[in-house]
Amino acid sequence: MRRLTRTQSGLTAQEYKTLAKLSTPIKIQNFLDSLPMNWEKKGDTHLSPRRVLREGKAHCIEGALLGAAALWLHGERPLIMNVSPRMGRGDDDHVVALYKRGGRWGAISKTNHATIRFRDPVYRTLRELVLSYFHEWFLNSTGEKLLECYSKPLNLMRFGVDWLTSGKDLWHIADALSELPHYYLVPKGNWRYVRKADPMELKAGKLIEWKKSNPRT
Repeated sequence: MRRLTRTQSGLTAQEYKTLAKLSTPIKIQNFLDSLPMNWEKKGDTHLSPRRVLREGKAHCIEGALLGAAALWLHGERPLIMNVSPRMGRGDDDHVVALYKRGGRWGAISKTNHATIRFRDPVYRTLRELVLSYFHEWFLNSTGEKLLECYSKPLNLMRFGVDWLTSGKDLWHIADALSELPHYYLVPKGNWRYVRKADPMELKAGKLIEWKKSNPRT
């Protein structure tokens, strides 16, 4: 697959230069980790990569889109995937950008928590990758484990290049992701055997990277 050129992308020279420096999944992840969490203090957002660069903050799907954009610039497919908790349990979906090295899957992840983060490319299947999030994705108030399913990957090339630079919120991408087939991880009868997080895990689960009170968020 060919690299996405600056002319094709519609990005400014500086925007393209910034993303071009993110030439590996690790560099992409390190950049995302440096960005404050977008707490959406003025209302819900779905920022394009251009707006993430300009506003200097991101939440999970915004980080995944920027990660996918950087991968595309370097000749890789811009793939994102939805990872979903059990419905009605009080938590939100999570979105990651996907990449492959040596035939193994890895994930780039923007999160405010210590657990559902970057994944090295050691997983043979997407199911294996998603299961690596299962044990540590729990509700802090109860310890209930939440991870239920994951989506088929979404190739962002289907939206052309406008999503890279859009000044509007990209709700249509979130909708397309949610409409893809989702694959369930736990047989319904097995949920009763799943152990809740213990007190030590609950303590660790309260660790966050960016507090809402931080003016940069």
